[in-house]
Amino acid sequence: MLLEQWEYAKNEYDIIIGREPTNVAALFYRAYANEKLRRYKFARMDYQAVLQVAPGHFEAMLGLALLNQKDKHYTEALDQINQLVSAYPDNAIAYAARAGIEKERGMLELAEYDYGKAIAIEPTNADYLLSRADCRIRLSKKTEARADLDRLVDLGTPRAALMDYYNRCKQ
Repeated sequence: MLLEQWEYAKNEYDIIIGREPTNVAALFYRAYANEKLRRYKFARMDYQAVLQVAPGHFEAMLGLALLNQKDKHYTEALDQINQLVSAYPDNAIAYAARAGIEKERGMLELAEYDYGKAIAIEPTNADYLLSRADCRIRLSKKTEARADLDRLVDLGTPRAALMDYYNRCKQ
């Protein structure tokens, strides 16, 4: 996996799963390897197998939702990410993942809200702040976007690294 030899990794996990069909780790990592190999149907089956063995497994729920988004199963992706947020309401990653899906689908107001929820849980997460600033710029909420960018600078991000975003706030 670390060497990104996805086919080799998948084959190794096949052997483990052949011996231990309910090995959650092997099923999860084989799903990930299958996803990298663009074998989405097999990845989906593995994520679902993980969830049968370990209902509510956060990473499997997240992986399945993101896989469905990537594979253009948009309704399923949103349903699954909503279930994830409901199951883990104190998890910033769940909100940020939902915001990412919403942003990709052009639902910028919803994405801004969910990034806000993620930031409330993890106030120093630069990725969430930058993503919310981008949503706010696209929504023409430039004052609020600038506040997010200034917060990033306060947290240690070099202002020069954010100049493209600051320039977009001026337009």
